[in-house]
Amino acid sequence: MQQIPVSLWTLIAGIVVGVISLWIGQNHNLLPIQASEQAPLVDGFFNIMFTIAVALFLVVEGTILIFLFKYRRRRGDNTDGVPVEGNVPLEIFWTAIPSIIVVCLGIYSVDVFNQMGGLEPGTHPHASAHVAHSSGTALAATLNDTSTSAINPGIGIGASPTTAGKTADLVVNVTGMQFAWLFDYPDNSVSAGELHVPVGADVQLNLSAQDVIHSFWVPQFRLKQDAIPGVPTELRFVATKPGTYPIVCAELCGGYHGSMRSQVIVHTPEEFDSWLAENQVAQQQNLHQAVAVNPANLSTSEFLAPYTQDLGISADTLQGMSVK
Repeated sequence: MQQIPVSLWTLIAGIVVGVISLWIGQNHNLLPIQASEQAPLVDGFFNIMFTIAVALFLVVEGTILIFLFKYRRRRGDNTDGVPVEGNVPLEIFWTAIPSIIVVCLGIYSVDVFNQMGGLEPGTHPHASAHVAHSSGTALAATLNDTSTSAINPGIGIGASPTTAGKTADLVVNVTGMQFAWLFDYPDNSVSAGELHVPVGADVQLNLSAQDVIHSFWVPQFRLKQDAIPGVPTELRFVATKPGTYPIVCAELCGGYHGSMRSQVIVHTPEEFDSWLAENQVAQQQNLHQAVAVNPANLSTSEFLAPYTQDLGISADTLQGMSVK
């Protein structure tokens, strides 16, 4: 019986490994749902890396198993193995292939980073930074003008090539501190403890930190950006799927780092406009002036005014009941 050539076995093994690795690389379900325009770019890169990793795993582990079986010690065989000092062509091969893979992945990653806006975040990295030193305390840093949307950081994920030169639809100033995130909408005079954005809008986050380095990460957006004391950074994205997604600090920032979480709520445009209008009313200056009232300081009519409907009397009647 004629023996099958090694080259044919190698070809068959390569086809099998290729098919298996491609299928697993595209059907692994290891990542959360995609909820931003940037997510498919990152997932495509991850899938390619995972496909390559599966192929290498199958080749290496498969070779080990074959060698364990083929070159196992037979019963009664006490001879020495064949002396092998090296194989220059094989060593060149297994050095060149990983090198080519790494170079190609590096080029691909730069292209993905550019499409996400990482190469053009801004032009003035320190235009709005103000660093203050305090004796006996850690470095503290604030932004001079966090109340406006004029901050133009030079570090982070900025506008993509398709939106370069265009103003973002929504600007939010994000402040990280131990151990919370604060969100300020400078163009709408609204502040919140969670991020609200409309689906499909080009959103720009101006990130800053008050104490130590924090990292703003939304897994479903596939976006992560450090908030650095004294150095403004930017994160620009477009949410594509309404829902509520976690915001996680991905930089160890202290004892309660694990609890530094918030959430981003992606609304439909109508829901976002409604949320914005409600919070603009709720956060008006005159609503913050009276937090508590001492009933002893109120007249009878003032004290009973909220209950006029339940009492079945008019406001004019209450006014006449005022007692010194």
